[in-house]
Amino acid sequence: MPGILSAERVTKEFLPGSGQGLLAVQDLSLEIEEGEFLCLIGASGCGKSTLLNMFAGFIQPTLGEVLLRGAPITRIEPRCGMVFQSYALFPWKTVRGNVEFGPKMKGLPAAERHRIADRFIELVKLRGFEDRYPTELSGGMQQRVTLARVLAADPEVLLMDEPFAALDALTRQVMQEELLRIHDRARKTTVFITHNIDEALILADRIVVMSARPGRVKVIVANTLPRPRQVSIQLSPEFAALKAQIWQHVEEEVRKHVAPIE
Repeated sequence: MPGILSAERVTKEFLPGSGQGLLAVQDLSLEIEEGEFLCLIGASGCGKSTLLNMFAGFIQPTLGEVLLRGAPITRIEPRCGMVFQSYALFPWKTVRGNVEFGPKMKGLPAAERHRIADRFIELVKLRGFEDRYPTELSGGMQQRVTLARVLAADPEVLLMDEPFAALDALTRQVMQEELLRIHDRARKTTVFITHNIDEALILADRIVVMSARPGRVKVIVANTLPRPRQVSIQLSPEFAALKAQIWQHVEEEVRKHVAPIE
């Protein structure tokens, strides 16, 4: 059965034909199954965010196609909800106002918007903070509001571009466990960018290691660690073995862009 989201021999060049063109992604093919959690990992500049932006419809491939349920993505795709590293909340709206934004844009009546907001505020464990403004919340709490707002718009796919990178290490681990819990409840297909192998192994069903620029799929590693997962799984021999395997592939690509020390 075909995947929900796919890239078929996709190439993306910025400023093609200008003499200053940048080939970000080249001849990349990838298929993502419905309901799975897939992580993209690779060296900086390898095209991870470019690929995610093509899945969102923010940019179009130079060659090839990106597809949602077999149909080309040719414009901004509301069925793919994006979570960025920055929280991107409306500072003049409360938690409830931010979470209700998507349902409001769909024209849903106030009572229905309120019910949906309550559901997702509860899901991200922010009950009691409905009337707070973003500036009154910690970074981790703001990212929970962002996730609740995206989920309230009911996308078919979650696209997450290093959403926990700005958080401190302890908050980041808590957010990883919370995201796993939410994924188990909501069952949204998720594509998640990270530079952190530990994070990928805690979260993902499959891990895609991308080559150095221009980005291609170098290898796809199936994550055999059992679910449900907690961060304590990092202490297991199985975790260490998978981490070493992935690091070997990532290191090969990173070294292509690091000049040797004379």
